[in-house]
Amino acid sequence: MGKLEEAKEILKALGMPKPQYNDRSAFTFLSLAGIKEADSWSNASANLMRIVDLMNFMAEHYGKIYKPNTRETIRKDTIHQFVDGAIAFRNEDDEGRATNSPKYSYRLTDEVLELIRTYGTDEWENKLKDWLESHETLVEKYTQIREMTMIPVQVNGEDLQFSPGKHNELQKAIIEEFAPRFAPGSEVLYVGDTEKKDLIKNREKLQELGVRITDHDKLPDVVLYREDKNWLYFIEAVTSVGPVSVKRMIEIQDMLENCKCGIIYVTAFLDMSGENGFKKFIDQIAWETEIWVADNPDHMIHLNGDRFLGPR
Repeated sequence: MGKLEEAKEILKALGMPKPQYNDRSAFTFLSLAGIKEADSWSNASANLMRIVDLMNFMAEHYGKIYKPNTRETIRKDTIHQFVDGAIAFRNEDDEGRATNSPKYSYRLTDEVLELIRTYGTDEWENKLKDWLESHETLVEKYTQIREMTMIPVQVNGEDLQFSPGKHNELQKAIIEEFAPRFAPGSEVLYVGDTEKKDLIKNREKLQELGVRITDHDKLPDVVLYREDKNWLYFIEAVTSVGPVSVKRMIEIQDMLENCKCGIIYVTAFLDMSGENGFKKFIDQIAWETEIWVADNPDHMIHLNGDRFLGPR
């Protein structure tokens, strides 16, 4: 039996659902363990690896080449399940990053590493039994570690949690700091978490207001609706890419053919001059839009024009 099939057998024994002991997940598991075809499982190691590192390992040692756009599939359909199943975990030093950051790295848990080093030996069955008996405890342990870094946020009067990362810190600030100041009484119609894209998505209300929603819609990070003025706020939370550029405005406007609301475009930043602050993106932001900076929440920057914070 080759290493790919052995990895599948291990993942199945660990209780992974069928989609998580396919070729993609088995190659990912081998990469995390640093196991090449001629290696013994006793040589498995816990390596901190980004998704791109995993893909490079597969290509170099198994000749398995995935297209670059497969990175998200590996993250969402394999790594997430490994993390949920206490098979792997994210590097704690990466907690400041958005969850979908390409810089995030992952490694096998110590418990799984100890177990798989016995695969193919007389110890395997007993070690596997011990691991399975303690599995729920391990899942709880690693879940608690993740939940300690969750970001509490109140959306439309409901207490929710964002996954950790600067992007979600900024989204929290938009909802809790920007909205009361510049969109008082507004309702959050859409906000996505970096782990759960549609954390809040009031599809019915958006369609009622004339926003065309499709399975591939290009809604910005936060959408607010202020009923007393019939204004819609389309807000991009920028921590790496994605200000309200001319191209972005056109994409959003394509969704608004039947919308009678006043439209306000806002680009939000955590700070003015940080690594991904306002100054880095100023030349990309469209005229006649607003800029809000979370570390100076009482003020707004308007790019030209005779109206401040009003629909275009």
